[in-house]
Amino acid sequence: MKKDSILFTPVTIGTMTVKNRFVRSATHDYLGHPDGSISDAEIELYKTLAQNEVGMIVTAHTYVQHPYGKAGVNQNAIYDDRYIEGYRRLAQEVQAFGCKLVVQISHAGRQTLPDCGFTPLAPSSVPEKGSNVIPKEMSEEEIERTIADFASAMIRVAKSGADGVQLHLAHGFLLSEFLSPYTNRRTDRWGGEVRSRLSIVAEIMRQAAKEGLGAGDFPVLVKMNATDGFDGPGYLSLGEVIEAAAFLKELGVAAIEVSGGHREAPLGAARRGITSPEKEAYFFGPARAIKEKVNIPVILTGGLRSRAVMEKVINEGRIDMVGMSRPFIQEPDLVVRFLNGQEKAACISCNGCYNPRGIRCSQIRTK
Repeated sequence: MKKDSILFTPVTIGTMTVKNRFVRSATHDYLGHPDGSISDAEIELYKTLAQNEVGMIVTAHTYVQHPYGKAGVNQNAIYDDRYIEGYRRLAQEVQAFGCKLVVQISHAGRQTLPDCGFTPLAPSSVPEKGSNVIPKEMSEEEIERTIADFASAMIRVAKSGADGVQLHLAHGFLLSEFLSPYTNRRTDRWGGEVRSRLSIVAEIMRQAAKEGLGAGDFPVLVKMNATDGFDGPGYLSLGEVIEAAAFLKELGVAAIEVSGGHREAPLGAARRGITSPEKEAYFFGPARAIKEKVNIPVILTGGLRSRAVMEKVINEGRIDMVGMSRPFIQEPDLVVRFLNGQEKAACISCNGCYNPRGIRCSQIRTK
């Protein structure tokens, strides 16, 4: 690939300029310490990606509230000031190679694993089919506490020296549970129409601003579901997704990463068997529709494997950046490989990389 490809041109997200269009999308790596702090293994993982020309790295989701925000074992945390130093070290290691670091923050909601030892919180008491757990519907006080915890986490990320923060509004975790009519059946001010279902995000943004986070100075990104992973009435529709994106832009969000699905969905969030260009970029349609309505950068994630497809979604679909997760697990030097002429990632989308002992490719690396 010639370096004059659109994939190697810079893009601006708020006040942040990224050197190319490649994003390492957030990936839970199972490498954090049990107390939620960042490990040396994680530092090395991110450093390797940065050394190999990834333009922007979004970290594994880090939880904002203890214990209810935790999704599972060895997940990083940001609910206390003691975690700032780990992210400061991580930011410095990554930025030394001209890579931007964005910290993804989340609350697990109803997708907390049962072995965490408590009944999870959710907008409504809709049973979680993946774990057979019935979550507790959040009280007004619990919602207000969660808003405060998200806002405080955003401030901590800014203090760490990271380049931006991403709110996890996808994959069935708490904020996406509020957005989806399937998991949010409330009749109070936190439910109902799209803007009401997103009022928790609006309040998080307002609270963070009150605490001194200037959206104009520190980019706030969002990773958003384009679909629940189910079709039909009662689930998130494309019209609602577009309306949500427009509202997020009004709130000051600097960029939207488009993904989809959650644990209950038949295809999940990471589809298997991406064996041809026709199967790639499976959230491209919704991402293009969002881009037509908002004038902020849109990042497409989901099944991207081929250089030609990546160039096409940017050149023809006006998508701003391409996000990948699984391909970077097998080939952390994939961006360099593309630059040197490789046409396609070696990843076969088997999902064997998601290992609770630490992410690793289960396949023999293809040269």
